[in-house]
Amino acid sequence: MCNSPETFFSQLSMIEKKINSIMLCFFQNLLECNEICHFITTRMDGYSKNPYNSLNLGFHVGDDSQTVLENRKQLANSIGVPLCNFTTAQQVHGDHIEIISENDQGCGSNDYETAVVATDAMVSSVQNICLMVLVADCVPILLFDRKKKIIGVVHAGWKGTVHRIAQKTVILLKEKFGCSGNDILIGIGPSIGPCCYIVDMETITGNVNVSEENNEIILHGNRNGNGNGKGYFDLWETNKLQFKKMGIPEKNIETAGKCTSCNNDIFYSHRKEEGRTGRFGVGIMLNKI
Repeated sequence: MCNSPETFFSQLSMIEKKINSIMLCFFQNLLECNEICHFITTRMDGYSKNPYNSLNLGFHVGDDSQTVLENRKQLANSIGVPLCNFTTAQQVHGDHIEIISENDQGCGSNDYETAVVATDAMVSSVQNICLMVLVADCVPILLFDRKKKIIGVVHAGWKGTVHRIAQKTVILLKEKFGCSGNDILIGIGPSIGPCCYIVDMETITGNVNVSEENNEIILHGNRNGNGNGKGYFDLWETNKLQFKKMGIPEKNIETAGKCTSCNNDIFYSHRKEEGRTGRFGVGIMLNKI
């Protein structure tokens, strides 16, 4: 059962603010860092018509492109970041991670075609580039290394999760930037929760290479006990476990704990809306010093 917006926000573990014309959510741990700005949008306060109503930020879902562009401009104006500073990716449910340079600033900001190709996680040390992933049930994750001043975004659906994209992103941060797990803050955003995400257990476990280390996934048995091979996939705890195994303290990891399917009047839900819906955005940027 969906909560009303008023009830939802009163129960939200994150911080919510009406900034200019739109409602945005923020992780408490990241909001304390002056070196960055970050945000989580909702589906409210935009221009798109049904079934994309109303703040759809995805060009690739069938919505009117000009309307999507207006929604993105509204977001950019609200947070005070030029739209040309945004960088997005053509997400493919893989595990490729791209290091974003100055030359990548603005990729995908005004259309889908120029977005970073076949990428589901991005990291950067460049100021004034706003990395953004677009989601509607998949797990959006933000990362920030407080000492090295590195930011990252991850789009982790079930495929990305079982192929350990969260863990691989931290490995890249350590290998390429010399990051330490103790210095990395994590925000795991709203996505479909273990309350609603029914999956074929054999499909999930069949996509895991059992010879790899740290490949644990958290599945809960079917609550009806009918033995049909279905279960509930806990994307939040599985990704959290990957971070903890990379040496990130639990106190550094904030989980929104809000299910997009239960709250699809607040967030888009691909599964609840049977595939025809919009995308909300989750982004992070290093501020110009």
